[in-house]
Amino acid sequence: MRSSLDRMRTGLSELQVFESRESRRRFAVHLLLLAVGAAVAWVFIRRNLAFLTNTRELRRFIRSYGILAPVVLIGLQALQVVLAPIPGQVLAVVAGYLFGAWWGTLYNMIGIVIGSTVAFWLARRFGRSYVENIVHEGALARFDSISEDYAIPALFLLFLIPGLPDDVICFAGGLTDVPLWQLVAIALIGRAPAFFLINVFGTLLEAERFGAAFGVAVLLMLFTLLGYRYRDRLVHLFDAQ
Repeated sequence: MRSSLDRMRTGLSELQVFESRESRRRFAVHLLLLAVGAAVAWVFIRRNLAFLTNTRELRRFIRSYGILAPVVLIGLQALQVVLAPIPGQVLAVVAGYLFGAWWGTLYNMIGIVIGSTVAFWLARRFGRSYVENIVHEGALARFDSISEDYAIPALFLLFLIPGLPDDVICFAGGLTDVPLWQLVAIALIGRAPAFFLINVFGTLLEAERFGAAFGVAVLLMLFTLLGYRYRDRLVHLFDAQ
């Protein structure tokens, strides 16, 4: 018994997690910065959640920055990918209202690319245990059955459907073996059509063309409901056999 304990102590003493003290210090600094950033963002969101879900207040807030308004919109859109409480669809409507369908879509997609890249990188850098602390277990479990061979078409289809949780898809995508640049391209191309339609909706509201805006809203809602209703079947199309 004593010899077994001695061997265990020896094994633990020889176990080296980090290559050097510098690696350990760098990891600790990165972890601390990440924790502080997450805490600050969470406090801001909790205090301003009602504001962030109010289209009129968001318009007023973003417009108040003048020529920097596009930068503010891009920043908020990037945050919404990583921090789910910020509604990306509301921001897209605001973008269409303030900047028009084309410029609004461009600003939105720049924010989407930035936020998606961060989410993909975080998932890949810190692994599944990190993602499980952020994403609901049931939502993440839907992606577990997808074969690595079909990861690219599966992710593209899921991004293409409006209304599905983009943060979950990004973090789950980061756990695959798909190269980071391909993940970002899939997110950009897959999400662009729905975001363009949402920006068109915002533009029509600004022009007070309420009939056309209602038609676009119905179309988006139909796609969203169908995608949500059949999301499990869509995922199972790419199951590992």
